[in-house]
Amino acid sequence: MKSSPPEGLPAYRLLTGPDDSAFCRRVSEALALGYTLYGSPAATFDGKSVIVAQAVVWPSHHTIHEN
Repeated sequence: MKSSPPEGLPAYRLLTGPDDSAFCRRVSEALALGYTLYGSPAATFDGKSVIVAQAVVWPSHHTIHEN
């Protein structure tokens, strides 16, 4: 696996959007590139639709700091 994300993408990405198949494809594409899920997904309702978010990180940049 590459030490840095492809195509100049950042090591950390927060993917957001409506809870639909397009959002699921975006997360799936990030995973296929080599990103890993970071944390739990989040969801909110904006009065019209459900908006979701999922953070992904490039594995070489994934470190957990505990206090």
